[in-house]
Amino acid sequence: MGEKFHFPKDLYADIRIEEKYTVNLFNFNGELVNDRATQENGALIRVYDGKLWYTTSTNELDRLQEELDALAELAQPNPAVYDDPAIRLLEVNRDERLLYEGDKLADIARQRFLDVIDYYVGACIEDEMPEVNSWSVGAGGEYMKKSFYSSKGSEIVYDYQMCAGGVWYTLGNNGQPMNSGKQLFGVTPEELTGHEAEILAERERYIDFIKNAVDVEPGEYTCVLSPITTAMFAHESFGHKSEADFMLNDKTLRDEWVLGKKVGSDLVSICDSGDMPNHGYIPYDDEGTKARETWLIKDGVLTGRLHDAHSAAALEEGLTGNCRAQSYRKRPVVRMTNTFLQAGKDSFEDIIADTKDGIYVYMVSDGTGSATFVMNATICYRIRDGKICEPLRVHMLTGSVFQTLFDIDRVGSDFELFDTYTCGKMNQMVRVSAGGPSIRVRKLQVS
Repeated sequence: MGEKFHFPKDLYADIRIEEKYTVNLFNFNGELVNDRATQENGALIRVYDGKLWYTTSTNELDRLQEELDALAELAQPNPAVYDDPAIRLLEVNRDERLLYEGDKLADIARQRFLDVIDYYVGACIEDEMPEVNSWSVGAGGEYMKKSFYSSKGSEIVYDYQMCAGGVWYTLGNNGQPMNSGKQLFGVTPEELTGHEAEILAERERYIDFIKNAVDVEPGEYTCVLSPITTAMFAHESFGHKSEADFMLNDKTLRDEWVLGKKVGSDLVSICDSGDMPNHGYIPYDDEGTKARETWLIKDGVLTGRLHDAHSAAALEEGLTGNCRAQSYRKRPVVRMTNTFLQAGKDSFEDIIADTKDGIYVYMVSDGTGSATFVMNATICYRIRDGKICEPLRVHMLTGSVFQTLFDIDRVGSDFELFDTYTCGKMNQMVRVSAGGPSIRVRKLQVS
């Protein structure tokens, strides 16, 4: 890896270097309205003396040693700093994982992204569709190379690349517009093509919905959640509750979520893993901790939570590799990576057939979760006598997180992991994936 620093004596220090390249092209109603590529390099430097963290960020990568030395001058040397519980936990890892240099984003010709846009304009855009008010097609991507060095001896370099594209429509809805579309992911631009049948099928589903949907009668229903709805539930309603920094100043939360406690149905297992080739891929977190497969719930029992070194030390638990920052300008905090509810054995068809009366939640737009969770629904359907019937306009789904975990009585085999998520916390956005199969919940409040 080759890059060395002279770290100060009797202080802990680390340096996180990021080299980021992004490209975005966007065609709106036949006009290329965005055509941009950006390169940004920078670093965050931290020094800790056992009492205070001293941090600075810079774009001048040739001055990192000078910046490190200046921070060290502000700190108080402490020969016992490595006995600090959090610093003692920090791992020493040496690794190089450069997976994408063969077709790195900065070397990909702009025309390859334009070809993706032209491909979908030809395959998915029609001149005369009265239901379509506007359309857009986009393609682009992000490449990130991260390097991490610490005074404990870590030397880590890894990279990440994701190309993304999609087709979106604004549809007429009796004066209220409704957005339809599909986002696509791959490592290269060419991997984004070939999905026109899915895009057109989704557009037709939304057109059918705006023409035929009826208002739901508010009340309590058995609900079958689609994989993307389960993903939202797992992320918003339970994933955030597993981020252990929330517990440090909340005794009630710590008392509620005790490891080993039964918190859900035997059918429920939820995992977070950063070492998967998805949107939340981070083989090492921003403290240099190697990614783990962390089971938050296993067979309905609370088995783990997500940590940085500070929360792990405070709760006397192990590191999990979940300390992340939006960029080199931000301090890292506890965040999810790729979080999912594990697949079961039931087919989707059998779950529907076994549901005499209920609602199928096909799509939700967003959600929040604490003791009570809320998911805002986009497209739902009535279930009668084991069959999916008319589309329903549903505003929101609500329920108790505790009760809902116990009320899951069927878990599908149709697992999907979705790379469409960007997660916000403490004014920072990071890329994550969320996933799950279809599940049935005995009762949710629907309005």
